[in-house]
Amino acid sequence: MPVKDEVHAAHMDGALDAHTFAASRAATELGLKRGEFELAVHLGIVQVEAQPNGGRPRVRRVEIDRLRSEDGFPAALRERVRTVGTAEGARLMGISPVRFTRLARAGCVTPVAFYLNRYRAVVWLYLAQELGRLAARSPELLVGRSPAWMRSRLDAGTDCRPRNWRSRRIERLLTLNDDPWARAAVAAEALDPVQLAEVVDDPYERAYFVRVRPEPVFGHRGSQATREAMGRLMLADEPDEILWRRVNLLMELDSARELRQAPRPGEELRPAPAPLGRQAEPDEPTEPAALAKPMPPEPGALPVLVPMPPESAVLAVPMLPEPGALPVPVLPEPAVLPERAALAESSEPATQGTSTGLLTRLRLRRGRGKRRPQERPAQGAAPSTGSRPSGRNRRLPGPSGDARREDFEGGT
Repeated sequence: MPVKDEVHAAHMDGALDAHTFAASRAATELGLKRGEFELAVHLGIVQVEAQPNGGRPRVRRVEIDRLRSEDGFPAALRERVRTVGTAEGARLMGISPVRFTRLARAGCVTPVAFYLNRYRAVVWLYLAQELGRLAARSPELLVGRSPAWMRSRLDAGTDCRPRNWRSRRIERLLTLNDDPWARAAVAAEALDPVQLAEVVDDPYERAYFVRVRPEPVFGHRGSQATREAMGRLMLADEPDEILWRRVNLLMELDSARELRQAPRPGEELRPAPAPLGRQAEPDEPTEPAALAKPMPPEPGALPVLVPMPPESAVLAVPMLPEPGALPVPVLPEPAVLPERAALAESSEPATQGTSTGLLTRLRLRRGRGKRRPQERPAQGAAPSTGSRPSGRNRRLPGPSGDARREDFEGGT
């Protein structure tokens, strides 16, 4: 890159940083804590911009100016993201914590977040503004006898808090993502692996869900136990909810397949390397090196020395006679003498070209010579200890099959 372009790019980056703020700086400008700021981004109260290079999202100055210009800033903004637990929520609604828990289990209020206490129990959090609106909208739920539908639901042991929190989270993630495959991955997050395999039988599509699944805006936070608890709470556990999630996944999957198919292994083939010395053209047909036509030398170019193949390779290929060349005389094979032919017929058949046939021929040639007389000790004389033949000096059977041998003790 030229120096002028580098200076221009650095100037543009500086201008971008001057008009945007990081998450920590934006939370300070808005008077919010880090957890409150992340909740505001999740609820869509604060708009952030994703960076093209995959960096952390930033907030534009105009967005901060818009929030700061609202009435009652910063108290009104903090009230919109304020969360309360069971005890404080009951105090805000003017009811007992037991009645508040019954309302939450029946599905009258929806949790917005949760955390794990020291006993690893899930503690649900609710938006304070939603609790105030519920108290103003349905005062009959706060006093007197509970409705029949609520009593029947509670008597059956139903707890709607995980389901409502799950639905709220999935709907918000679907709103924040426009890519059909990312939306299908969000819908698939509510099904366990068995249910997911029944709906999506293609393993490549299930693997593609993991790649395009949207991550939290500011990364995963909390302990490992919190992330595991979130993974369990994200799974649908009731038959009607499972059926609803399966139908939603099929609808999102159909839209994603119409846009593009999930990638398969080996679809992106690498181009073949071009031969050394020149680059291959895009439309140039490729041919094997053995069938490639030689390039004619350029005028005035030095001759190129072509290395000759080894002698073994040259002899292995039959050479065709050139037109007009004299024929090469073929010499007749030497005649076989009658004695050698008779000797070969009387010997044992040996495999041609093996070591066994060579040894047999050597034994035959040695057996034709004059054998030396064997010295035997006189009768009655004790054999000498030093003259005792050993097993390794035992004479082998001759080629004609005679079984002549010497005794190991020196006698016959």
